[in-house]
Amino acid sequence: MPTIIGPLKSHPCMKRHPANPVLTAREVPYPATLIFNPGVTKYEGRYVMAFRNDYGSEQEKRLDGTNIGLAWSDDGVKWRVEPQPCFAMKDDEIQRVYDPRLIVIEGRCHMCFAVDTRHGCCGGIALTDDFRNFEVLSITTPDNRNLVLFPERIGGKYVRLERPFPVYSRGAGEHFDIWISDSPDLRYWGNSKLLLGAELVPFANAKIGPAAPPVRTPKGWLATFHAVDIDPSRGKNGWEASWKKRYTTGIMLLDLDDPRKVVGICADPILAPEAPYEVEGGFRNNAIFPCGMILEDSGETKLYYGAADTVVCLATADVGDLLKLCGC
Repeated sequence: MPTIIGPLKSHPCMKRHPANPVLTAREVPYPATLIFNPGVTKYEGRYVMAFRNDYGSEQEKRLDGTNIGLAWSDDGVKWRVEPQPCFAMKDDEIQRVYDPRLIVIEGRCHMCFAVDTRHGCCGGIALTDDFRNFEVLSITTPDNRNLVLFPERIGGKYVRLERPFPVYSRGAGEHFDIWISDSPDLRYWGNSKLLLGAELVPFANAKIGPAAPPVRTPKGWLATFHAVDIDPSRGKNGWEASWKKRYTTGIMLLDLDDPRKVVGICADPILAPEAPYEVEGGFRNNAIFPCGMILEDSGETKLYYGAADTVVCLATADVGDLLKLCGC
């Protein structure tokens, strides 16, 4: 029986944008039902978003498939969606790809994504220069997902955060943690090490995992993560007969030169489900899942997240406030 976490609140420094949700299925010019978990970055002078699209029938509460769509923006708030999805993979083994993250490294855009296969869940990394052609650089073995890349090499190596599924350890259940690995070429990964255990997050009683790709600050790498708590008393909170989980967002600071060192971590979530579009009327309510974070020159931090597995939203904060939450 999990220890019940109880009520959680967003930190006051986080401001939900008044235009929320900033992207919904209504703005997508092809079959779309649930638009969420957006990877967002700046590329060649514009904001670009890769979003998850689960399509089917909202009226019949039926989903038929998943692809990844693409949208552009001049201000990071108003988005223009491309007329067709930009990325999908499916064959006898691969069933779908989803939950993209976008990271620009040395002027080229990389996309991390999850891959459902007949033999387990994997994480993938692809490279694109035009968002029409993608070169898949690597796919993990099962079970792993929530890959996020750092936006530059550290000590000459590419670095990523990830969340394996160690189903035969940790006393079973969903006690999954955040790991860190490096690579000389984005294809072959090793030197893996536990970065943050779920037991160190007071607002989680189940799994944690990487959220948006980390951003560089003078005091360290600012990295968000998602945290899950389970409450058996929760009932029907979405399309399914029962949804007992709540997804919140945490933040930590990693050492600039050695991101395997956690410099500081906030003991409370920075975002917890509270707004109507986060707690009602969605596919899975009580869910906040960030996949994109941008640090503006002004110091404003834009955090893009999926709300209730249904729409794309935006919250902002001053980077100084976020660093203070991590003890810096």
